[in-house]
Amino acid sequence: MKTKPTAKILIGTTNQGKIRELNELLADLPAHLIDLDEVGQIGEIEETGATFAENASLKAIGYARQTGLMTIGDDSGLEVAALANAPGVFSARYGGNKTGFDEKIRLLLNELNTVPNANRSARFVCVMSLANAEGEVVFEAEGVCSGQLAESPRGTGGFGYDPIFIPSGFDMTFGELGSDIKQQISHRARAAVKIIRYLQGFFAV
Repeated sequence: MKTKPTAKILIGTTNQGKIRELNELLADLPAHLIDLDEVGQIGEIEETGATFAENASLKAIGYARQTGLMTIGDDSGLEVAALANAPGVFSARYGGNKTGFDEKIRLLLNELNTVPNANRSARFVCVMSLANAEGEVVFEAEGVCSGQLAESPRGTGGFGYDPIFIPSGFDMTFGELGSDIKQQISHRARAAVKIIRYLQGFFAV
């Protein structure tokens, strides 16, 4: 019987929360997942794209070309309906690059409170791009998780805006829900399922 090959796949992000989630979501792949800290000194890729897909591809291509490794680039964010889908691609930079997420959440909720009769509908969006070792995007996947925003942060789980996001069908935030549930319904989990399906075919022998 042939043994499935074990390849290296680079997770092209410096966000430790994303690295942790992707390692959990992709754990069953016949591949060795590595992060940027394991590949030495390389230049960070700036997120200059206008969409999640553009930023995900920029990171996948840029890191793959620097390392010669198959790379997953991930870009994600929170879109709030009452704020014309802001902060969107600027979710991580909302309120300033050096502003912590406690402050970003406070700023976002305050902004929402200034919108007359604002509904609290929101959604998390994630796009993952997979680049081969030559730096060519070979697959792209999008995942969306719809819900609404809580009036104040609740829970200490997850990262980013998780403490104020209540996914549809639940009455608890991602900050309160266990990681086992988040790994099934989150935007990143839904994108990861598509990436896994592609990679399973890629590694099949």
